[in-house]
Amino acid sequence: MKKRTSTATLLAGALTAIALGLTACAPGGSAPAASQSLGPVSKDIGSGKITLTVWDQNTDGGIDDAQKQLNAAFEKKYPNVTIKRVSRSFSDLKTTLKLALSGDNPPDVVQANQGYPDMGAFVKAGLLRPVDDYADLYKWTDYYPSSLLKLNSFSSDGKTWQGDKLYGVSQTGELVGLYYNRAVLQKAGISEPPTTLDELTADMAKVKAAGALPLSYGDVEKSPGIHLYGFALSALAGSQKVNDLVKGTSGSWTGDDEVKAASVVQGWQKSGYITPGANGVSRDAAVASFGKGGAAFLITGTWYLATLADAAASKDIGFTALKPAGSDTPVTMGGEGLAWAMTSKTKNANAAAAYIDFITDKNASEVLVKTGNLPTVVPSDATPATGTVTGDITANYMTISKSNGITPYLDYATPTFYDTLTAAAQDLIAEKATPEQFGQKLQDDYAAFTKSNG
Repeated sequence: MKKRTSTATLLAGALTAIALGLTACAPGGSAPAASQSLGPVSKDIGSGKITLTVWDQNTDGGIDDAQKQLNAAFEKKYPNVTIKRVSRSFSDLKTTLKLALSGDNPPDVVQANQGYPDMGAFVKAGLLRPVDDYADLYKWTDYYPSSLLKLNSFSSDGKTWQGDKLYGVSQTGELVGLYYNRAVLQKAGISEPPTTLDELTADMAKVKAAGALPLSYGDVEKSPGIHLYGFALSALAGSQKVNDLVKGTSGSWTGDDEVKAASVVQGWQKSGYITPGANGVSRDAAVASFGKGGAAFLITGTWYLATLADAAASKDIGFTALKPAGSDTPVTMGGEGLAWAMTSKTKNANAAAAYIDFITDKNASEVLVKTGNLPTVVPSDATPATGTVTGDITANYMTISKSNGITPYLDYATPTFYDTLTAAAQDLIAEKATPEQFGQKLQDDYAAFTKSNG
């Protein structure tokens, strides 16, 4: 086993390609954020009573446990502060957060999804406060590699992702990968997990022939469609091509690899490899079924680590990612969790910054590890047991990071791409669209985005 080093060091190289920035810019005029007047900052939050309203999407088992522990510890350290937590699913957060931010009584701290659809829109509307001054105060620029900070940055007018203003820091690291059940695979005569997309498809056929469900999948929330297609595309096209595609520097959503990835995913559906009626099945139900041994494979993110580590079939569960043709190391989608951001209307900026620092610092990473989560910066002394799903995830995260094998989430591409891609993915699974039509729908979205920018 290779010597473990800080993931901050590894990720600095891993996400360099992502951190080069997008060449395209979001449409629209200037934002109020550009002229925000920021007062002096301090680690002293004062002694008066403070209520911090915090919106997060940490609803899943282990991360919810970690958040509760960290909130309680923060209130113990600062007894004059009360945390008013509003926790929503990712999809609910996306649909309700902008309304909350633009209201008369917005939260103080929120988790904002990176890219144009959410963070970019919030910055453009002047709803988020840049935190560069607090980054200097709390030394976030020393703790996090610049490549990760870039993912949480925008120009002050919201036009350019990975711009010159920092709008938050992230608590967790993420990979979208392939969970597999060794016992189910062995019953199908498969001794090792697949290493390529072709091998995965071949293994699915063997599993189905053995009478088991190959892939547990649910997409009623729509976001899992991004992960399913993005996983397949990364395994086909490789990191550089996907990075360039999302950034808009080269490539097309109707390209050969892009259409082939859609064809592979739809082929799984047509062959009966995917949970029947998947568009009406929740992601949690799909994870729960897999956790009970109900399928050979599950394609989702490392945010389900704690849930699956405690699942009934946990001793049989492993985690891996796939290698594109010609690559010696895996490539998959991921990066970091949603940014913890400060709203522009908060009246408690120093307390909000202290809270963000507290729930993301080195001590917080220890809490995250103990509750079965993957922190953005893995502690240098973290040594999860080999042969466990925790060990598999940590090893893959560090290996893929070191080899520059992480691709960005596809919905970062344009302000409307989340809605376009999730709807298109459901049509693909429902066989309402061909792979070519799927790709064209994505390309049309991107073409409209670039046209609006001149």
